[in-house]
Amino acid sequence: YRCGFCDYSTRYKGNLLVHERIHTGERPFACRLCSHSFSHRSHLTTHLRRHTGERPFVCSLCHRTFTRKNLLSVHFHK
Repeated sequence: YRCGFCDYSTRYKGNLLVHERIHTGERPFACRLCSHSFSHRSHLTTHLRRHTGERPFVCSLCHRTFTRKNLLSVHFHK
């Protein structure tokens, strides 16, 4: 599957559809609590943690909490 806007290609149609949102500006995942919308469902999931206060990633050494796994990883490797 080839992107109609650039040289990107993939074996999977779903990946192409997600990629093409970069070009079309489509943001189908909208927050019900504010005006933000996102091109990826995972970005909405992370955003919702701002509203709920959920911080599911916990440092096993100091018990500090994080909204995203990569932030925990950065913290852990300091």
